[in-house]
Amino acid sequence: MFAVYSTFLNRAFDQLLLDVGMHHMGVTFVLDRAGVTGPDGPSHDGVWDTSLTGIVPGLRLAAPRDAERLHDALHEALEVNDAPTVIRYSKDKLPDPIPAERHVGGVDVLRHAERHDVLVIGYGQMAGTALQVADRLTKQGLGVSVIDPLWALPVPPALVRLAADYSLVVTIEDGMVVGGLGSRVELALDAEGVDVPVREFGIPQEFLPMATRAELMEQLGLTPRQIARDVTELAMSVMPHVEFDLDDLDDLGTQDADPAGHARPGKPVRRRS
Repeated sequence: MFAVYSTFLNRAFDQLLLDVGMHHMGVTFVLDRAGVTGPDGPSHDGVWDTSLTGIVPGLRLAAPRDAERLHDALHEALEVNDAPTVIRYSKDKLPDPIPAERHVGGVDVLRHAERHDVLVIGYGQMAGTALQVADRLTKQGLGVSVIDPLWALPVPPALVRLAADYSLVVTIEDGMVVGGLGSRVELALDAEGVDVPVREFGIPQEFLPMATRAELMEQLGLTPRQIARDVTELAMSVMPHVEFDLDDLDDLGTQDADPAGHARPGKPVRRRS
C-alpha cells in the first residue's frame, strides 16, 4: 500500500503504469486530498487522478462516499493481487454514513424512483450533492434515482443496465471532466449500444484559482442548486411529457459566473446517433 496526496501521484504515474500496471502487481494507492482542496492552492487540487489512473489497463478505482465505504474499500483493495487499486478521498471530514436503499450488482442505490426519468451518479464526496440535486429535481415532477457505483472503475456492468432504463443520465464528480469518471460512463454506454443522453458535471480543463472549496464549487457551477437548474433545462428538451414548474425553476437561480466574471454556459446534452 502506498499513501500519497492525490496531486503528487502525477509525478509517479510512470511507475504506476509500467512498473505496477504492466506487471499486474497488486499495489494499492491511497490518495488523500482528492478533489478540490481549496486554500491549499492549485498545485494541491487533486483533480487529475481519475483522468490519469483511468487509462491504466486493469486498474480498479474507488471513491468512497463515507467512512464505512472507505473502510470496506481498503479491505477489498488489499485482496486484489493481480492489478493496481486506487482509493481516493477528500481532505475534508468524511460525512455521516449515507445508507443505500438497495444493492444491485455492486452498485449502491441511494434513492430509487418508481418513474425512471433521471439517473444521477454521485462519486465519492459528491454523493451527498447528488442526493440534494435529486431533492430539487423531484420538486420539478421528475422521477430521480441516485446511485453510487462504489468501485467507479472499471464501470460496473450493473450501472450500464440501470442507465439503460432512464431518459437522462447525470454524473457528478470532483475530478476533471476530460477523461473523468463521467466520460468513462459514457464510453461504457456507447460500447453496449445504450442510447441515453449523458450530462457530466465536474472540473473543467483549467487550473483553479486560490479560494475556499465552497467558493470554487460555486464558481464552477457544482452546487446542488446550480446542477439542478442545468439538469432541469436539459430535461425539458429530452422529456417533453413532463410538466415542469417554471416558477420553481426561476427559484433555482440564474446562470452563474465563472471566476473571471463571465457567464458560465451550460454544457449541451450529448445524444448518440
